[in-house]
Amino acid sequence: MDTLEELNSKGFVEEKIDPTLDLFEEIEKLKKEKNAIVLAHYYQEPDIQDIADYIGDSLGLSQEAAKTEADVIVFAGVHFMAETAKILSPEKTVLLPDFKAGCSLADSCPPHLFKKFKEKYPDHVVITYVNCTAELKALSDIVCTSTNAVQIVESLPKDTKIIFGPDKNLGAWVAKKTGRDLVLWNGACMVHEIFSREKITKLKSRHPEAKFIAHPECEEAVLEMADYIGSTTGLLKYSINSDAKEFIVATESGIIHQMEKANPTKTFIPAPPNNNCACNDCPYMKRNTLEKLYLCLKNGLPEVTVPMDIIEKARKPIERMLEISASLGL
Repeated sequence: MDTLEELNSKGFVEEKIDPTLDLFEEIEKLKKEKNAIVLAHYYQEPDIQDIADYIGDSLGLSQEAAKTEADVIVFAGVHFMAETAKILSPEKTVLLPDFKAGCSLADSCPPHLFKKFKEKYPDHVVITYVNCTAELKALSDIVCTSTNAVQIVESLPKDTKIIFGPDKNLGAWVAKKTGRDLVLWNGACMVHEIFSREKITKLKSRHPEAKFIAHPECEEAVLEMADYIGSTTGLLKYSINSDAKEFIVATESGIIHQMEKANPTKTFIPAPPNNNCACNDCPYMKRNTLEKLYLCLKNGLPEVTVPMDIIEKARKPIERMLEISASLGL
């Protein structure tokens, strides 16, 4: 049976917190005491975004953390993101407020099955989207992001045979943009797959001046309707630079907090899912709370570790991506 410490490290034990504590103040104290930084993905709850030292997309956050002198990284995001931070900063301690903050997309591509899939195409270059496990990155030739996926594919000679995983929707969009015939792994993000074309059409008719912006992890039927398709950071930048006053946003609704902060006079409407639940909120991202972040810093748990051999193998395709990006001026 697991010890209390083992259970706690897995995120199963929650400590009671004095309700009179000012968590913002306590977290700031702990950051100074432990030489820690807090990274928050755009999909985190507003309080976590507001306490974070850096807010952004997953890879960008890990890159920022690697530049710092911090000893401890608290990654308010999901498990694969914390793993990426560990890959880029193996000497730092990486904490995740809730160890069970996983990812449906990463889970849709078990490394042992992908390895067998890869073996069917021995002459193919393997490009994997950064939203995957450290083990999957270790099986890859190049990692990409939703920002640079098109350019990474286009950087390879046209006769290059390519496996693209784990997101089939992003892969299909990249294939369409590049005209390449990609072998796609059949994985997807549950949040981005649940948007309703029918409901979005009705919403657009009620807001005819609104720009419809979507993440490329959405299904093709939804992307076909979009005025702009881009990464989470890309969507945020578009909302800032556009003259439009209303936006319908097809990605996880956490990004709307930053959109509203950057554009106080504009209106942002989350795209509706195809049922009555709040399914455009990622349940894994929302496992992290301000209380869990405080306890995580206080106790130094849960800690995310990655075996050194996986770190070394997974870092190479990330470095390859960065080399290509630098050569293209991205």
